[in-house]
Amino acid sequence: MTQFRISVRLVALAAVTLVGAGACAFDPQADRGGGGGPVPVGAAERVTGASGTPGPDRSAGAVESPKPRPTRSRPAPSPRAPEPTRTAPTPRPSPSTAGCPQGEHQREVETYLARLGGFGAVTVDGQQSAADCAAIKRFQRRYDIRPAHGRAGPTTYDVAKRLATTDTDRCDAGSGTTFCIDLTRQTTWVMRNGKVVAGPTVTRTGMPGYRTPAGTFEINYRNVKEWSNPYEVWLPYWQHFTQGMGFHETTTYLHDKSVGSHGCVNLLHADAVRWWELGRVGSRVVLVGRRPGT
Repeated sequence: MTQFRISVRLVALAAVTLVGAGACAFDPQADRGGGGGPVPVGAAERVTGASGTPGPDRSAGAVESPKPRPTRSRPAPSPRAPEPTRTAPTPRPSPSTAGCPQGEHQREVETYLARLGGFGAVTVDGQQSAADCAAIKRFQRRYDIRPAHGRAGPTTYDVAKRLATTDTDRCDAGSGTTFCIDLTRQTTWVMRNGKVVAGPTVTRTGMPGYRTPAGTFEINYRNVKEWSNPYEVWLPYWQHFTQGMGFHETTTYLHDKSVGSHGCVNLLHADAVRWWELGRVGSRVVLVGRRPGT
């Protein structure tokens, strides 16, 4: 009887052992579909393209902690762009004034350009227009006013006023070719047999301490490119008329009134070339007035 009970206990222990071992065995469902045995590592990735997806060789009841099955979550929707606030459209400048600002001397410059002529149609109304802009730009380029952006600013106003108010009859030209300089307005022109053949245009004469004198002189020496010994600078289109003073192309910005020449009559490049073409040794030079501040 005792031996029978021992045998029963041994059989029960063996049954418990078999059931516990089955918890770590491969899932029999792994054989379904043929092939049998465990799925090679990475097989699921090659088939599905997914990374980290548990293969069919893992049992749902395994004691081993299963790798967490990634949850397929939809990508978070992009934050919705805020709808633009509807505001009144900014008025665009009219094509007539676009890119051409109006200056503080608009009406005055229009008036002087209309009087001078030759720069295009302008309307004297104090309002910038496409035609006004084009005319002002042409004027600025002609007289090297920088920048040439069509704005009727102080320099444009000053140059236009000086040119428009120059009285060419002040110059006692006589016969032949005469170079005239209005020292007060800082303008110059050329007359031949009593008629204006060039200018008026802008100039800059001697600064304080180097005043260019009024009077009547003659060109007595010319050189297309003269070297100034005292000031060590080239003087293009040089035409001397008195005391080391003469016409020549400016070597600095002509409209900078804080500086001036040492008595010479400075000219823009185009004017220096024209004055050279018209001049001769013996040509008359007449200077009237006086530069302000000298």
